[in-house]
Amino acid sequence: MIEALGLWAMHRIDPETAHGLTLKALNTGAVPLASIVTSPRLRTQVAGLELPNPVGLAAGFDKNAVALGPLARAGFGFVEVGAATPRPQPGNPRPRLFRLSEDCAVINRFGFNNEGAEAIARRLATRAPGPVVGLNLGANKDSADRAADFATVLRLCGSHVDFATVNVSSPNTEKLRDLQGAAALRGLLAGVMAERDALERRIPVFLKIAPDLEASELSDIAGVAREAGLDAIIATNTTLSREGLKSTHRGEAGGLSGVPLFEKSTRVLARLSALTGGTLPLIGVGGIASAEDAYAKIRAGASAVQLYSALVYGGFSLVGRIAQGLDGLLERDGFASVAEAVGTGRDQWL
Repeated sequence: MIEALGLWAMHRIDPETAHGLTLKALNTGAVPLASIVTSPRLRTQVAGLELPNPVGLAAGFDKNAVALGPLARAGFGFVEVGAATPRPQPGNPRPRLFRLSEDCAVINRFGFNNEGAEAIARRLATRAPGPVVGLNLGANKDSADRAADFATVLRLCGSHVDFATVNVSSPNTEKLRDLQGAAALRGLLAGVMAERDALERRIPVFLKIAPDLEASELSDIAGVAREAGLDAIIATNTTLSREGLKSTHRGEAGGLSGVPLFEKSTRVLARLSALTGGTLPLIGVGGIASAEDAYAKIRAGASAVQLYSALVYGGFSLVGRIAQGLDGLLERDGFASVAEAVGTGRDQWL
């Protein structure tokens, strides 16, 4: 009841203001949080990372790593913060976050607003032991060398996280998605991987891709990922598509996330799984709002999943409900582990 009242209240104020208040409420203990759901079936490994369950928090919720303590107790199997850029930047003008309640969706055009890698690194350095924490790497909008920015953030923050994600798929920084092209991506990843190899502790590096890629572009990315030695791919970021939306905010510029993204992102995930032959771990993101959605992503080829927009409508109790429901679905279908289920339903999405 407390969560339901909180969601009701938050939906009556500006979305970005509500988001900021949620982070503050987390830090003051005002948000009810349940203990983590885990079991032998749910425990899994992704890129060498041991996860108590495969349900993670996607980047963007805690951009500046200000709520790591409570988020570590919110039931997630892993948490990704950021995106972080080398220098602080304000992002795009407000309003830049829109609820599409009729569609159970969100449009954002934040533009990598964050306090900068040094401030985020200081917070990450003092985090308490807990679940796996990763950092989403970004580039400054006015950078003369955006490719180098990713390596810079990793150098500043890499020793304080368990994995890092190269984010070249946000639609809200002009021409950022151009870095998904094979030649540009190859050069960018070379710099990032060299920086990773210079860290005292080796951490896995992931790549987050867009859902709007053509088949040939997806094939190129799969090839470059193998060449570069990436540890996993996150599929997908937000979409520029507006197909089928009902909300009055459907025409707003920015990236669309939430339920309308589910089918599109799952098809990209399945195609990527087929392209990589199951040899590269994949993390499924986009439109997950239930245990059934998470299970579909896993059966399409994901070894783990992430959510964010669904929290706007379902609250933090949704995390435990998804994990518990997923455990039941695995048991129902005779899978002893998440790993056994990965890719078993891929063909229906191809």
